[in-house]
Amino acid sequence: MLDKLNQIYPVRYTAFIASVVLLVLSLLGAGVLGLSGWWPMVFLALCAVGIYDLQQSHHAILRNYPIIGHLRFMLETIRPEIRQYFLESETEAAPFSRAQRTLVYTRAKGQSDKRPFGTQLDTRAMGYEWINHSIAPTHLAGHDFRVKVGGKDCTQPYNISLFNVSAMSFGALSANAIQALNLGAKMGGFAHDTGEGSISRHHRAHGGDLIWEIGSGYFGCRDEQGHFCPDRFLENVRSPQVKMVEIKLSQGAKPGHGGVLPGPKVTEEIAEARGVMVGEDCVSPASHSSFSTPLELMAFIQQLRTLSEGKPVGFKLCIGHPWEWFAIVKAMLESGIQPDFIVVDGAEGGTGAAPLEFSDHMGMPLQEALRLVHNTLVGAGLRDSIRIGASGKIVSAFDMARALALGADWCNSARGFMFALGCIQAQTCHSGNCPTGVTTQDPTRQLALVVPSKAERVKNFHEHTLEALQELMEASGLKTPHDFTPRHIMRRVSETQTLHLSDMVDTIEAGALLKDDVSALPSVFNDWPLTNAKSFGIQAA
Repeated sequence: MLDKLNQIYPVRYTAFIASVVLLVLSLLGAGVLGLSGWWPMVFLALCAVGIYDLQQSHHAILRNYPIIGHLRFMLETIRPEIRQYFLESETEAAPFSRAQRTLVYTRAKGQSDKRPFGTQLDTRAMGYEWINHSIAPTHLAGHDFRVKVGGKDCTQPYNISLFNVSAMSFGALSANAIQALNLGAKMGGFAHDTGEGSISRHHRAHGGDLIWEIGSGYFGCRDEQGHFCPDRFLENVRSPQVKMVEIKLSQGAKPGHGGVLPGPKVTEEIAEARGVMVGEDCVSPASHSSFSTPLELMAFIQQLRTLSEGKPVGFKLCIGHPWEWFAIVKAMLESGIQPDFIVVDGAEGGTGAAPLEFSDHMGMPLQEALRLVHNTLVGAGLRDSIRIGASGKIVSAFDMARALALGADWCNSARGFMFALGCIQAQTCHSGNCPTGVTTQDPTRQLALVVPSKAERVKNFHEHTLEALQELMEASGLKTPHDFTPRHIMRRVSETQTLHLSDMVDTIEAGALLKDDVSALPSVFNDWPLTNAKSFGIQAA
């Protein structure tokens, strides 16, 4: 019947025709009966919208469905919120499920994180993981677990907490967010990574421990041409707040990709922190200008360590080509220069906006990357002197336990601490319209984030997550966090089969890569003989 009606009269024009009819009736009503003059204005506006829709050429839907077609675009705009608030289950959705976010919120607020009636996870689903407990649990004195970072050339080692704020720059995060994170780190005794945007006045406001990240733009230590400047580096690194220096080679959000902060977003505060001009484009190149070979990278590490008077210096990377990583390790062996630490950033990590293909399909995920870095250092005889940090979707004590089992010495979290600040995963970080004031430079939106209150939540999230890790360790019969091994983690690989993580990840013996024949090692090490310290490239066999 509707098809027959459409042949006589296009039903899709009903809203427009109804607006025209009601405009005529309201005009007659106003003129003859003296009714309110507001209704003609309303229907006149709707008619104007309908005429515009019929004339415009950008949207076919609006030409075919004048006026009513706008409802489709409005619903599309709020679709993520409708799904998030009303349709998705507790355990589905990405990047983080409601259950994961709720866990952070409750711990940040100091509320009970206990839940009745059993797990909401499908224990028969492929990928389900758990830790086997012990019938002889241990009792630990506390949860303030720390790791000493500092190798043979470091004279100012740092005892880092097992859980810290991962790299997020001022500019990506608001001033109030930076202040709350740093004050929370100060209150809780853990470290706050600056991100490559360098050290701003907001990082300095409360005196929390800082890990200064230096990216390819050398923000905070650059000359007018954008190259590394030792004198400007000294101005920042000598601050007692700066406990470690981290060279960013790549990041999980968009490995191998540079970035540009457009000039209009470069405010006076951002320009001050980064050492650039107000209102000019702020460029992060895809590669560093201070080194182009693995040996030059080692020399740069040693230069920064000397300038900093012996503070721990390391680098962060998302693993890409394994042979490039192997070449870096060979440079450590050949030069005798070693980083004090390496932060492995999984490809699933990232708070900044990135091209979809990079977010979804570029870089190595944390499990594979972390295990590769750990194994390579073990095989090269370097693991005992170099500490490994892990970042990439770590928000719970179980996430930490898994990372520790795979080889990490400590863990960093970015989005976890964003949730502690009040982030609701609106995923509008790049728009400047963050509804909670976490990722915006809009001064009025930032006011919603009250620094003392949110700093307390940051501290609580850190503390209660480590308390939960302590409980996992005690239930597992362990005495230190680094007693976790892949054998402690179980994973379901099918409906009828489960495996220890140790059966699924590679393990090599200490010094195995120093031998002439590495053919018996896992296949990823086939490229080891084809690399050298003088180039990131792979050599012909």
